[in-house]
Amino acid sequence: MSDFVEKLYNVFASVTGREKIGLIDLNAPSLYVAAASIAFNPIFWNIVARLEYKTHVLTKIFRSPYYGCYALAVTIFSIGIIRDHFYTLALDDQPVYPLLHQPELGAGLFLAGNVLVLSSMWALGVTGTYLGDYFGILMDEKVEGFPFNVTGAPMYWGSTLSFLGTALYKGRTAGLLLTLEVFVMYLIALQFEDPFTANIYAQKDARPVTRSMTKQKDRKKA
Repeated sequence: MSDFVEKLYNVFASVTGREKIGLIDLNAPSLYVAAASIAFNPIFWNIVARLEYKTHVLTKIFRSPYYGCYALAVTIFSIGIIRDHFYTLALDDQPVYPLLHQPELGAGLFLAGNVLVLSSMWALGVTGTYLGDYFGILMDEKVEGFPFNVTGAPMYWGSTLSFLGTALYKGRTAGLLLTLEVFVMYLIALQFEDPFTANIYAQKDARPVTRSMTKQKDRKKA
């Protein structure tokens, strides 16, 4: 479609209420609001979780590590809904790029992403999903079944697939850029979260060994 025809169509679309056609509208404020929200969420929960681990601030406020974790879970879930809402608004303000308009593929990716997210939440439970390890709430053993036998971070990559699916379903180039931001933010978050979590569980696994070694030494002394 030539630039002239595209502009002519978009003038017609603005009058009739139809969706505009184009690559991306960088002047739409909603695009930057969505981008800010996507960046904010993982930064927020990592800062709060680390603060809790070091100072137990939420445990002190709610007088229980479980209540503190539940409060953080509600907060993370809520800002996630707000982020998704901003993302949808941003895409609705953007023009459609016909080559990216793939509703069937988009719906499939969205479904696959939500399967990963929901099955992960089911396997981990509330405290396992929402950073309970930072509160000292550890699982008895590592979850290795589905979806963790597919990917090590099903919540994150499932969410990324959902963003991508929505972008393709609506046919918005801006959706691809925002999905890339989601991917990068999660990738950065994992660089901090994975080693931290591994260290916490390594300490947990070492404790029984330490007690056992202490008992053996006591027996030798006796």
